[in-house]
Amino acid sequence: MGALLRKHRTSYPGPARATAVLLGCTALVAFPLAATAQDGTGGEPYRLGTIFVDAGAEADDDANSTIAKELWTGGKVATSVLDTPASVSVITQKEFEERNVDKVEDLLEYTPGIVTDYYGTDDRNDYYLVRGFQASTYRDGLTLGTMRGVREEPYAFERVEVMKGGNSTLFGTSDPGGTLNFVTKTPKFERFGELYGSYGTNNHTELGFDFGDVLNEDRTLAYRFVGKVQDSELDYDFSRDDETFLLGSFAWSPSEDTKLTFTLDYLDRGSTPNSGGYPIDREYDRSQFFGEPGFNYHDVERLTVSAGFQHDFRNGLRLNANLRYSDLTDDFAYVYISDNAARVGTMVDRFYFGTDSTAEEVIGNVILQYDTSFGSVDSSTLAGLEFRDASTTSASIFGAYTPIDVTNPVYSGAPTGVTPYSVQENDFSTQSVFVQQNFSFADQFIVTAGVRHDWLDITNTDRLTATTTSADFSETSWRGALTYKITDQISTYASYVQSVAPPSIGTEPERGEQYEIGLKYQPQNINALFTASLYDLTKKNVVVPVVLPSGVIERQTIGESRVRGLELEARAELTQGLTLSGGYSYQDSEFVRGNVRGVTVDGNQFASVPEHMASLWLTYDLPTTGSLGDMSVGLGARYVGSYYYNAYNNNGKSPDQFLFDASFSYELAENTELQVNLSNVFDEQYLVGRGTADFYNQGRTITAALRRSW
Repeated sequence: MGALLRKHRTSYPGPARATAVLLGCTALVAFPLAATAQDGTGGEPYRLGTIFVDAGAEADDDANSTIAKELWTGGKVATSVLDTPASVSVITQKEFEERNVDKVEDLLEYTPGIVTDYYGTDDRNDYYLVRGFQASTYRDGLTLGTMRGVREEPYAFERVEVMKGGNSTLFGTSDPGGTLNFVTKTPKFERFGELYGSYGTNNHTELGFDFGDVLNEDRTLAYRFVGKVQDSELDYDFSRDDETFLLGSFAWSPSEDTKLTFTLDYLDRGSTPNSGGYPIDREYDRSQFFGEPGFNYHDVERLTVSAGFQHDFRNGLRLNANLRYSDLTDDFAYVYISDNAARVGTMVDRFYFGTDSTAEEVIGNVILQYDTSFGSVDSSTLAGLEFRDASTTSASIFGAYTPIDVTNPVYSGAPTGVTPYSVQENDFSTQSVFVQQNFSFADQFIVTAGVRHDWLDITNTDRLTATTTSADFSETSWRGALTYKITDQISTYASYVQSVAPPSIGTEPERGEQYEIGLKYQPQNINALFTASLYDLTKKNVVVPVVLPSGVIERQTIGESRVRGLELEARAELTQGLTLSGGYSYQDSEFVRGNVRGVTVDGNQFASVPEHMASLWLTYDLPTTGSLGDMSVGLGARYVGSYYYNAYNNNGKSPDQFLFDASFSYELAENTELQVNLSNVFDEQYLVGRGTADFYNQGRTITAALRRSW
């Protein structure tokens, strides 16, 4: 308890062999081979599983395009987004750079159906809701599991893939809102690199590099090194947001059919968890701090080692295996205010809270895929097994602390005589088997069916009471979909998916089911993708975090909840140099039946879930004139509709939020670029969250970055 008191897609070398195959958007399937249409002999295109690869098709280039045509699903599969029977959004490396994203919440704020930043200055985690529910996170197709609470570093990834709606058949136990899959940067078997430095608001200083090359003349060995160092503050006084991230990856590919990759990365964050909140009687300046400067820290250290192996037997059979080990320490503590509407005077109560935690996890899978044809019918069969073993420890403190005068804050120092109220150890073990079958009929109809079974064992030891409890779960989830290709450019689909949220001892696993229909259009004359979807998403045995009057957060079961909605998304290169990405979502959320601490919430809307959201980002590359270098201008607008602050719907609603962003880049010299980004251009301040205190959105930030690439 002592701490509580203080860019491109990887491909095989050699001639590329077409291997893209539609597997109904499975996240656990095939291989990251560059897709070309022909075998180099001028013959007919390969017939691959459930789709034909167009002769003019090119593999996705995430470093040069914000429009993804393929879903990599963890760097293991390339599947057509057009033919995937699900609502999918892909944020590419180019979009990372255009908007100069610094955290996952920044990445997602222009993605339809996702609300972020509803906890404002609480910076312990990345907070986002997908279709009104929590979303599960994956890295290269494997669940992050016990690593979920860590703020991921976007610079580590080629792209982020968002699949809307839970799908345990593909991913195992997962939340119903959707899945986020982070695709790690790995060697590219070519020489490349970049070095950048940036400075901005809140004394934000950042240095980063990303480079790689081949290691031998045969081009069978390659490496990649990625790193970032950050020294920064946040909006409020006495804050910090420091980070060191390092990644090294090596790949061996003796032939175009075989590849073995090793990756090691290290993340070290030293930051402050939040501002302590703001009193609820009026609007306060973001810079004010009502916590304790001497007791406000969040220290995270994580080491991850990963390995991946792929082999194509060239007879329709492919093998894919992945293994990852992670070790984490995550310690935080802070003092926060606990205000209420009946308060008289300027003194506000405060409490302290903190947790020291550790996690260690091993996860892996082995997958076989077999593709064949029967006359006019193409078949793709996927079968695999997965395992996961994890252990966690946590020691938590909580208690009343000295009040503070909000008109004249005087700090008291760190609490003394603190003892933990909870010391827990948990062990998790999961074994899974899954099968998915796809049939393509007459190149127009694609039928997808899948089933997965998970065996989960959980053991909890309470070190304060010396008691041990355990539980085991056996859960089956199903998936079915039908895709109809109206033309080569237009596809429509209908799907049914199930989800099973990770269970805990003493509660039933939360189960979700989703019905969805959708339409996708990928025109041939421009580089664009347009999608629309309607869905009905229901979650049963719902467990939600509830803030008690004391300020403690307790997880409680409230029964059944549902979201029905519409999502529209467009990504297009409209004319030479003009790129658009935009979206709109409508979400009708409702607690169908439930009870929170003895209060019925039937018919209420969800907390932090707006009915309407919309966003638009335009980037224009200015024509080069005279001696001036290339210039680019980006303008963005976001609208977040009003939402309730709690499940009771009785402590107010947020205002409608209108936020604007901008970017400008200028090529100073060949391969050298200056970029300026503005977020929340007009410094709008909105009350985005309210519990025992108020929380505001992030203020205006301005950053300037100088980037050199080769």
